[in-house]
Formats: sequence, structure tokens, C-alpha cells
Amino acid sequence: MKHVNIAVKGKVQGVYFRLSTKAVADQLGVRGYVTNLPDGSVFVEAEGTDFFLDSLIDWCKEGPERAEVAEVTVTEGAIKGFTNFVVLKKPQV
Repeated sequence: MKHVNIAVKGKVQGVYFRLSTKAVADQLGVRGYVTNLPDGSVFVEAEGTDFFLDSLIDWCKEGPERAEVAEVTVTEGAIKGFTNFVVLKKPQV
């Protein structure tokens, strides 16, 4: 089990990026959350196995059909023990 923070920049808001990310995460069995940030980017915190997290990261590099991903930054973090994957309306501070 591993925890990653994924920052996605580009045209990633208003293109169903969060809902699409949730659908992919649910299919992969990844837990965590996705949210829009005020700077126009999308932020994901996710926990799962290396294989499934790598799959989610690869998907984030493409995003949904209307997205134009410019940059994806991934950092590892401490396990938080998420129980499911949710879309947050407001970023956690």
C-alpha cells in the first residue's frame, strides 16, 4: 500500500476531470479524493498498490476527452487510511 499526491495542471477544470477520476479510481480500487484547486489545477490524494496507483497516474496524464493536461506532478506521502474515493467540492486545507 502506498500514498501519492497528484497535481494535474492544464485545462483540467470544467471538463469532468474530477468525476472521471473518481470513476477510474473506483474501477481500480484506489481510495482517496480528487478536488479542484483555486489556481485551476486538480489535486488527487490516492492510496493503493503500486500497480493501481501507476495506472491512475497514467490516466491523469491524459484525463477525460476534453482535458488538456500540461503537467502532472507526483509525490509520495504518509498513508492516511482512506476508506473510499470521493469528489470534494472544496479543497482540504
